[in-house]
Amino acid sequence: MTTTISDNFHILQSGVVHALEQVVPLQQKDVKMDPISSEIPIQYGVLVGVTGAMKGKILYKGDISLFRALGEMMFGMALEGDMLKSFTGELGNMISGGLCTYVSTKDIVIDITAPTIMDGNSSISGFKEAYQLSILFDNQEKLYVAILID
Repeated sequence: MTTTISDNFHILQSGVVHALEQVVPLQQKDVKMDPISSEIPIQYGVLVGVTGAMKGKILYKGDISLFRALGEMMFGMALEGDMLKSFTGELGNMISGGLCTYVSTKDIVIDITAPTIMDGNSSISGFKEAYQLSILFDNQEKLYVAILID
Protein backbone atom coordinates (compact mmCIF):
# COMPACT_ATOMS: atom_id res chain seq x y z
CA MET A 1 0.00 0.00 0.00
CA THR A 2 1.35 3.42 -0.94
CA THR A 3 1.07 6.27 1.55
CA THR A 4 0.07 9.71 0.35
CA ILE A 5 1.30 13.09 1.53
CA SER A 6 -2.01 13.44 3.40
CA ASP A 7 -1.40 10.10 5.16
CA ASN A 8 2.11 11.27 6.08
CA PHE A 9 0.79 14.51 7.57
CA HIS A 10 -1.69 12.53 9.67
CA ILE A 11 1.09 10.24 10.90
CA LEU A 12 3.35 13.22 11.64
CA GLN A 13 0.52 14.99 13.48
CA SER A 14 -0.13 11.93 15.62
CA GLY A 15 3.60 11.58 16.23
CA VAL A 16 4.01 15.21 17.32
CA VAL A 17 1.04 14.97 19.72
CA HIS A 18 2.40 11.69 21.15
CA ALA A 19 5.93 13.12 21.54
CA LEU A 20 4.58 16.25 23.25
CA GLU A 21 2.71 14.07 25.75
CA GLN A 22 5.99 12.33 26.56
CA VAL A 23 8.19 15.45 26.78
CA VAL A 24 6.13 18.48 27.84
CA PRO A 25 4.91 18.58 31.47
CA LEU A 26 1.65 20.31 30.51
CA GLN A 27 -1.69 18.80 29.53
CA GLN A 28 -2.91 19.49 26.02
CA LYS A 29 -6.39 21.04 26.09
CA ASP A 30 -6.98 21.46 22.36
CA VAL A 31 -5.16 20.51 19.14
CA LYS A 32 -6.10 21.91 15.73
CA MET A 33 -4.46 21.31 12.37
CA ASP A 34 -4.75 23.72 9.46
CA PRO A 35 -3.05 23.91 6.06
CA ILE A 36 -0.51 26.67 5.49
CA SER A 37 -0.43 28.30 2.07
CA SER A 38 1.90 31.25 2.57
CA GLU A 39 5.00 32.18 4.50
CA ILE A 40 5.09 31.50 8.23
CA PRO A 41 5.96 34.42 10.53
CA ILE A 42 8.22 33.65 13.50
CA GLN A 43 9.11 35.60 16.62
CA TYR A 44 10.62 32.76 18.63
CA GLY A 45 11.05 29.04 18.09
CA VAL A 46 13.21 26.22 16.83
CA LEU A 47 13.49 24.69 13.36
CA VAL A 48 14.48 21.01 12.97
CA GLY A 49 15.17 19.40 9.60
CA VAL A 50 13.70 16.02 8.67
CA THR A 51 15.55 13.57 6.41
CA GLY A 52 14.92 10.02 5.24
CA ALA A 53 11.57 8.73 3.97
CA MET A 54 10.12 12.25 4.35
CA LYS A 55 12.09 15.39 3.69
CA GLY A 56 11.21 18.71 5.20
CA LYS A 57 11.29 20.70 8.39
CA ILE A 58 9.41 21.01 11.64
CA LEU A 59 9.06 24.41 13.25
CA TYR A 60 8.11 24.69 16.91
CA LYS A 61 7.12 28.28 17.65
CA GLY A 62 5.28 30.26 20.27
CA ASP A 63 5.53 33.15 22.62
CA ILE A 64 8.87 33.21 24.40
CA SER A 65 6.87 33.01 27.66
CA LEU A 66 5.86 29.43 26.77
CA PHE A 67 9.49 28.35 26.35
CA ARG A 68 10.45 30.12 29.59
CA ALA A 69 7.60 28.40 31.47
CA LEU A 70 8.56 24.99 30.06
CA GLY A 71 12.21 25.54 30.94
CA GLU A 72 11.33 26.47 34.49
CA MET A 73 9.00 23.46 34.87
CA MET A 74 11.51 21.01 33.45
CA PHE A 75 14.67 22.39 35.09
CA GLY A 76 13.31 24.02 38.22
CA MET A 77 14.84 27.41 37.48
CA ALA A 78 14.23 30.44 35.29
CA LEU A 79 16.07 30.34 31.97
CA GLU A 80 17.13 33.48 30.09
CA GLY A 81 19.47 34.38 27.24
CA ASP A 82 21.76 31.64 25.95
CA MET A 83 20.40 29.11 28.48
CA LEU A 84 16.86 29.66 27.16
CA LYS A 85 18.05 29.30 23.57
CA SER A 86 19.93 26.11 24.43
CA PHE A 87 16.84 24.73 26.17
CA THR A 88 14.65 25.65 23.19
CA GLY A 89 16.97 23.76 20.83
CA GLU A 90 17.03 20.73 23.11
CA LEU A 91 13.24 20.81 23.45
CA GLY A 92 12.99 20.72 19.64
CA ASN A 93 15.40 17.76 19.63
CA MET A 94 13.44 15.87 22.30
CA ILE A 95 10.06 16.31 20.60
CA SER A 96 11.49 15.55 17.15
CA GLY A 97 13.32 12.49 18.48
CA GLY A 98 10.05 11.23 19.95
CA LEU A 99 8.41 11.87 16.58
CA CYS A 100 11.10 9.75 14.84
CA THR A 101 10.46 6.91 17.27
CA TYR A 102 6.69 7.14 16.77
CA VAL A 103 6.79 7.12 12.96
CA SER A 104 9.22 4.19 13.00
CA THR A 105 6.36 2.12 14.47
CA LYS A 106 4.50 2.95 11.22
CA ASP A 107 7.43 1.62 9.13
CA ILE A 108 8.59 5.12 8.20
CA VAL A 109 12.25 5.83 8.85
CA ILE A 110 13.17 9.47 9.34
CA ASP A 111 15.99 11.29 11.06
CA ILE A 112 16.45 14.85 12.27
CA THR A 113 19.10 17.50 11.81
CA ALA A 114 20.58 19.82 14.41
CA PRO A 115 18.11 22.48 15.61
CA THR A 116 18.21 26.10 14.48
CA ILE A 117 16.95 28.71 16.96
CA MET A 118 14.71 31.38 15.47
CA ASP A 119 14.71 34.59 17.53
CA GLY A 120 13.34 37.89 16.24
CA ASN A 121 11.22 38.97 13.29
CA SER A 122 11.57 36.32 10.60
CA SER A 123 9.55 34.09 8.31
CA ILE A 124 9.85 30.79 6.45
CA SER A 125 8.65 30.16 2.93
CA GLY A 126 9.54 27.97 -0.04
CA PHE A 127 7.96 24.72 1.13
CA LYS A 128 5.96 22.36 -1.09
CA GLU A 129 3.16 21.65 1.36
CA ALA A 130 2.63 22.53 5.01
CA TYR A 131 0.27 22.15 7.93
CA GLN A 132 0.32 23.85 11.29
CA LEU A 133 -0.77 22.31 14.54
CA SER A 134 -2.03 24.72 17.17
CA ILE A 135 -1.71 23.15 20.62
CA LEU A 136 -3.35 24.86 23.58
CA PHE A 137 -1.95 23.74 26.93
CA ASP A 138 -3.69 23.84 30.29
CA ASN A 139 -1.67 26.93 31.27
CA GLN A 140 -3.40 28.75 28.35
CA GLU A 141 -0.13 29.01 26.36
CA LYS A 142 -0.05 27.88 22.72
CA LEU A 143 2.62 26.00 20.84
CA TYR A 144 2.48 26.07 17.06
CA VAL A 145 4.08 23.19 15.20
CA ALA A 146 4.49 23.70 11.47
CA ILE A 147 5.17 20.54 9.47
CA LEU A 148 6.81 21.55 6.19
CA ILE A 149 7.37 19.09 3.34
CA ASP A 150 10.03 20.01 0.75
